[in-house]
Amino acid sequence: MADDDLQRLVQRRLMELSSSAQAASRRAQWAIAPETIARIAAGRHSGMVSERLAAALARALDVPENRVRRVVGLPLVEDSRADVCTGPHLRVVRDDGRLA
Repeated sequence: MADDDLQRLVQRRLMELSSSAQAASRRAQWAIAPETIARIAAGRHSGMVSERLAAALARALDVPENRVRRVVGLPLVEDSRADVCTGPHLRVVRDDGRLA
């Protein structure tokens, strides 16, 4: 169950950020390889997620660390970014091309 949740989180955040696995890895200062991010997004990650990996993945996805930890079943930690809004940054475009 957690693997599916993690896959959906990674896919959704990459889409929301209009980001690639390479760019996400760069955001985490290469603490997580782009191949690992791509494997998770494709649903091919079958290992345990360590605390260190969860922290790096949170930086890569630009989400609070507890969001990743909750999905993979790790205990929550004190997180100064807990109140950061990471909702989608989507714009609605009308048929006539104007922003709604």
